[in-house]
Amino acid sequence: MRGSPITSATATGVGIHRRSRWSTQRWRDTRDGYLFIMPWLLGYLLWTAGPMLASVGMSLTAWKILDTPRFVGLANFAALLHDPLIGTALYNSAFYVAIGVPTHLGIALLIALLVNLRLRGVAFYRTLYFLPSLIPLVANSLLWVTILNTDYGLANVLLTLLHLPAVNWLHDPRIAKDSLILMSWWGIGGQMVILLAGLRSIPDHLYDAAQIDGADWWARFRQVTLPMLSPSIFFNLVIALIGAFQVFTQAYIMTSGGPENATLFYVYYLYNVAFQSFDIGYASAMAWLLFVIVLVLTLLQLRGSRIWVFYEAELKR
Repeated sequence: MRGSPITSATATGVGIHRRSRWSTQRWRDTRDGYLFIMPWLLGYLLWTAGPMLASVGMSLTAWKILDTPRFVGLANFAALLHDPLIGTALYNSAFYVAIGVPTHLGIALLIALLVNLRLRGVAFYRTLYFLPSLIPLVANSLLWVTILNTDYGLANVLLTLLHLPAVNWLHDPRIAKDSLILMSWWGIGGQMVILLAGLRSIPDHLYDAAQIDGADWWARFRQVTLPMLSPSIFFNLVIALIGAFQVFTQAYIMTSGGPENATLFYVYYLYNVAFQSFDIGYASAMAWLLFVIVLVLTLLQLRGSRIWVFYEAELKR
C-alpha cells in the first residue's frame, strides 16, 4: 500500500545500506590512495620537509660542526648584513642571472626556430643540439676547462687562426663570469626541446590567416609565434632563474671561486662556509636568505606573467 509503514521502512533500510556500502568503499579508496602515496610522502618528510625545518632551527644557533649548538636568535641573519663576501657573492650570482638567463633563452629560442623548419635531416640537428645537455655537469666543466685553457685551449687556437689575441678566459677577473656564461650556452638542449614542443603546437591556420592579411615573417613572429609561445618561454624563464641562482659546479671545478672572487657565486660561498669553515648555523641562515630571494623573484615573475603570457584556455572562457 502506498505510503505504508512497511514500504517506508524498507526504503529507509535500503538507503542506509547503500550509504553504508558507499562509505565503506570510500574509506577503502582513501586508504588505498594513502598507501600508494606513502613512499613518496615519507621520502618528502624525511629528505625535504624535515631537513628544511631542521635548517630553520640551525639558522638560529651558533654551531661549529664539532661544537655544541648554542642558541643565538637572529644573530646569524644580522651578521649577513656585515659580511663583505655576501655582497660579492650576491653580485656575482645576480650578474650571472641577469646576463646568462636572457642570452640562454634567446639562443635556445633561435635554435628551436631553426630546427622547427621542415628541412631534410632536421631530426639529426635536433639530436645534435640536444646531446650536450645530457652530459653530466662535472664532465662538461672538465671539458670546458680544457677548451678555455690559456695555453693550448681550443678557444684560443681558433682566435689565433683568426689573427686575434689570446684571451685569459678563466684567470682574468674581468671576463671569468662571462666565460662561465659562455659555457652555459652549451647546455641549451633542454630549453630548446620545450620551446620546440611549443612551436609545434601552434596551429598552422594562425600563420595562414596572418599571411593572408599581408603580415611578413617578422610580423608573424611578433604577433603569432611569441604570444602563442609565451607559456613555454615563461616556464623556461622561471626554471632558468632558479637554476642560475644555484650555480655551483662550474665555479667549484673550473675556478674555485677565483680569480679575485670574480666567480664566488652565492651557493659556492655557502658551501665554503658550511663544509670548509664548518659554520653550520651561519650557512643555514645564508640558505634561507637565498630561499627568500628566489621566492620573491619567482612570485614577481608569476605576477608579471599576467601581462605578457597568453593562455589559450582564457580565450575559450
